[in-house]
Amino acid sequence: MRLFGTDGVRGKAGEKLSAMTAMRLAMAAGVYFRKHSSTNVILLGKDTRKSGYMIETAIVAGLTAVGYNVLQIGPMPTPAVAFLTENMRCDAGIMISASHNPYYDNGIKFFDQNGDKLDENIEAEIEKIYYDDEAILNAQKQMAEIGANKRIDDVIGRYIVQIKNSFPKEINLKGLRVVLDVANGAAYKVAPTVFSELGADVIVINNEPNGSNINQNCGALHPEVLAGEVKRLRADLGFAFDGDADRLVVVDECGEIVPGDALLGVLGVFLHKQGLLNGGGIVATIMSNAALDDYLKSNKLKLIRSNVGDKYVLEKMKEHGMNFGGEQSGHVIFGDYAKTGDGLVTAMQVVAMLLKERKKASEIFAAIKPYPQILLNLKISNKKPLDGIAGLSELESSLASDGIRSLFRYSGTENVIRLLLEGKNQALVERRMDEVEKFFVKALNA
Repeated sequence: MRLFGTDGVRGKAGEKLSAMTAMRLAMAAGVYFRKHSSTNVILLGKDTRKSGYMIETAIVAGLTAVGYNVLQIGPMPTPAVAFLTENMRCDAGIMISASHNPYYDNGIKFFDQNGDKLDENIEAEIEKIYYDDEAILNAQKQMAEIGANKRIDDVIGRYIVQIKNSFPKEINLKGLRVVLDVANGAAYKVAPTVFSELGADVIVINNEPNGSNINQNCGALHPEVLAGEVKRLRADLGFAFDGDADRLVVVDECGEIVPGDALLGVLGVFLHKQGLLNGGGIVATIMSNAALDDYLKSNKLKLIRSNVGDKYVLEKMKEHGMNFGGEQSGHVIFGDYAKTGDGLVTAMQVVAMLLKERKKASEIFAAIKPYPQILLNLKISNKKPLDGIAGLSELESSLASDGIRSLFRYSGTENVIRLLLEGKNQALVERRMDEVEKFFVKALNA
């Protein structure tokens, strides 16, 4: 069975992601990282899920069994683990989180010594070790060679300094009223602290994690909750994070949710005006709206598209010498400040842009109006190779002739096909989606 998906190992805690799986995976990772070890230390963070206690303990057992020392930093955002892994000179970093998934799921993400997510070749190597009984047995240490673990609570200050360093020193947030929805997740301490220290009037909601309320009717998955509070409190801005705070949704002062592609486009053009955008454009994924292409072209900037997943965005950024990119879902990468999507860094840049431009959020984000787009997740009984489905190429050609962009791809973890249609005519897109849905129901549930 394949372990790694698009973003580490993820599944229902206690089932696919059991204590035994987590311990053995940690041992396999330890065997791999030992080949390149310089400090014999691995950093371990987590979000606020109850199952994090079980998985954290299992990972510590696995790593110490193969001789690694472990630094446990408790609940911290995923980008904080990436930053601290490099900052504290660790051999690797591990984050226990299922990001935006419900509380009953959990996941394990790995970072190398530079704070970068692992590429697929390294994941494949770790997976190979995981299934090698002899390699796991031979890697286990005895007596003085067994590793130790240490819990440290003061690293949050290092991450806060890093976030504040991404914000222009000549401005502050005094007089700005901001509502933060921390999703009962990993940003529940750090996000309010950063905004308060920079002088904002901060209102925080959904900041009482209990192990089972992470992402539950709150945060980036349910920004309508934040939108209502921004309007009610007459705030200047609202920011909704997901469970591990690598993702951000912005709400303007009118209580309108800012589309992810508008966020990417407006920030990219702002960086360009400041002389801070490298590579003459930005990276977004195949999911991004064509309105983003058109907006960037009108500002003489290019759009490079990557596969879905912020690690693929980062790969394209490096390949094309770019320092900015992201996903329409709210994973935004500022390469000068972070190695992965970072909701707090993004929030800081949004506020800096509004203050420097001296405009309201509704005014500045109105520059991009995404074209009608429908995304449907369709449950299926089997995953046939798409290039082997009779009639699919004709369907795609027909959609294109109607001016509709189409994208069909399987989920990496579920028996689901993701169907995306986009065009300038909403009614036509809806009508064609009905046709597309019927086509795939027949083709994949036969």
